[in-house]
Amino acid sequence: KRAARAGVTSIDHGSLMDDEAIKLMAKSRTWYVPTLIAGKSVADTARLRPGYFPPVIARKALEVGSKMQATFGRAIKAGVRVAFGTDAGVFRHGLNAKEFGYMTEAGMTPLEAIRTATLNAAELLGETTDLGTVEAGKLADIVALDGDPIQDISALMRPTFVMKAGVAYRQE
Repeated sequence: KRAARAGVTSIDHGSLMDDEAIKLMAKSRTWYVPTLIAGKSVADTARLRPGYFPPVIARKALEVGSKMQATFGRAIKAGVRVAFGTDAGVFRHGLNAKEFGYMTEAGMTPLEAIRTATLNAAELLGETTDLGTVEAGKLADIVALDGDPIQDISALMRPTFVMKAGVAYRQE
């Protein structure tokens, strides 16, 4: 709440925000980077691998992980601006796109979820001149997918082509 009142640009995680914090973020136009996959991943690890975390960490993972998506759902309903982030250090790399599914489960449309990682992320970073949309003169960061993510958000887990700054890194 103090950060939103102070005018910070963004808040990551926001796992336990109450309605007052959400209203403050919407009013101050503070970006929210929820990292839902991080919470779900550590909660799943605590549940499926007893003893992996020390007891105090396991309790926190189970408590907070289960609340993050509900907090996110309340935030998007209140009009808080969202940008994509995953806190990828706490789960197996290569699964980042699961975040899109968690966002849609909480109430975002697939297109809104995709925009969190494209246009919204570019806006948060102040990089809309070069990033965020596919346009002449911008960096060519593009993926092609096996499927239509508007119909099936999990298609984002199946890239068949990846280009970064105009260089193809993966092509099937």
